[in-house]
Amino acid sequence: MNGTLCIKCKGKGICGRPRCPILEKYRSLQSIAPVISGCSVFGASPPSLFVGSYGYPRITAGPMISPLTTENEALFLEDPSAWANMQIEDIIFLRSRMVRANTNFHIKDARSKENSLLVKAQELALSRKPVDTEAWFYKIPKQELNFDTILMPMGPSGLVKNFELAENPKVPRKVDYLVYDTDSLAKDAITELLKNDVTTEHITRLFSIGLLGKERKIVPTRWSITAVDDMAGKELADHIKDFSLISDILFFSGTHFGNRFEVLILPRTYSFELIEIWLPNTIWSGESIWIGEDSEGPSGKKGYSLLAGGYYATRLAALEYLTEIRKQASVFVLREITSHYWAPLGVWVVREGVRKALKNSPQKFDSLTSAVTDLAGRVSTPKTEWLKKAIMLSDFRFQTTLDFF
Repeated sequence: MNGTLCIKCKGKGICGRPRCPILEKYRSLQSIAPVISGCSVFGASPPSLFVGSYGYPRITAGPMISPLTTENEALFLEDPSAWANMQIEDIIFLRSRMVRANTNFHIKDARSKENSLLVKAQELALSRKPVDTEAWFYKIPKQELNFDTILMPMGPSGLVKNFELAENPKVPRKVDYLVYDTDSLAKDAITELLKNDVTTEHITRLFSIGLLGKERKIVPTRWSITAVDDMAGKELADHIKDFSLISDILFFSGTHFGNRFEVLILPRTYSFELIEIWLPNTIWSGESIWIGEDSEGPSGKKGYSLLAGGYYATRLAALEYLTEIRKQASVFVLREITSHYWAPLGVWVVREGVRKALKNSPQKFDSLTSAVTDLAGRVSTPKTEWLKKAIMLSDFRFQTTLDFF
C-alpha cells in the first residue's frame, strides 16, 4: 500500500481499483446484527437522505430509515454533536442500522413534480424531526457496511418500488421560506439558515435533494457536504473582515475520536491554515507519516483544497467561533490523526472536533514562541517535521515584532 497515494485518494478510486481495499476491510465487519429480513421496512427516518454519486448525472437517492426506533432514538442517529462520548464501534453499530431506500433520478429532476418518490424525498428533507416512513423494495436489501472519508457510515441499501411518509414533516419556518424562495442564491440561503440555528446536517440534505438556490439540481451527498461547508465558510469569512482584530494570541486544544486538534488564533487580518498529519499505521498512511498543508489569505481559497473536505469543515468551525466573538484573526489549525481513529466516520468528525476544541477555555500567550512551544508539546509529531510547512507562522514571525523561536 502506497501511503501517500492512499491519503490523496481516500477511497475515491485514484489508484484505479474498482473498490478500495482499505474500505473493504471495514465492510467485512461481522459484529453488525441484521436489521432487515424481508422486502419492506417501517421505521423513523431521523430525518435522513442519501444521494449517491455513482453514474452521475444519473444517480440514486432516497430516504434512510431506521427500523423499530423511537423518535428520540432516530433523531440521535443524525446528530453528530451528541456523539462526543461514544466509541467508534458504537457509532458504526448505530449507523449500520440505517436502511437506504434508493430510487433512480437525473440531477436535473430537482424541480420536477412528476416523480412522486422525489417529491416525498424532498418533503422528508424539510423536516427537523423524525418522520415515520415505510419502504417496499424489489428484493431484500444487501446487508453491508459502507464507509467513506466524507460520509457517515451507512448500512443496507436497495432499490425501492415505493415509499410513503406516515406523518407530516415538521418544517422550521425559515426552512419553509427559503425553500420556496427561488430567487435566493444557494450561498445566501445557507448562510441565513445557519444564522437561524438550522443544523449543518439539515442544510446539507436540503441542498443535496435540490431545494436551495436558483439553479436547483440534485447533488450527491458527499459533494453537498463539502459545498455547504465551503459556501458557509466563504460568507462568514467575508463577514468577519468588518470586525476589529483580536487582541491576544489564543490557543485551544482538544481531541475527538483519536484526532487531536490544536488551534492558534492570532491577532492579524484574516487568513487560515490547516496542517494535517496522519501518523504511521492510521487508516490511510501505512507505515510512514504523512503531513499535508493548505491555506488561504484574506482573498480566500483559490481552487479546491489539497486536504479535501476536512479543510472546509475545519475552516467553517473556526469561522463560526470568530463570528460568535465578533473578532477578526488569523487561524492556524494542526490536526494530528492517531491510530485510535481506526475507522473512517466522515468529515463531521473534523467539524465537530474543532467546534469542541473551541468550546474549551483558551490559553493566552504574549509571544508566538511560547504558544507554539505549548502546541508542540501536545502532539506526537516533532516540531521540526510540521513547522517547516507552516506558512502562516513564518509570515507572522516576519510581520510582527513578537519574538519567534
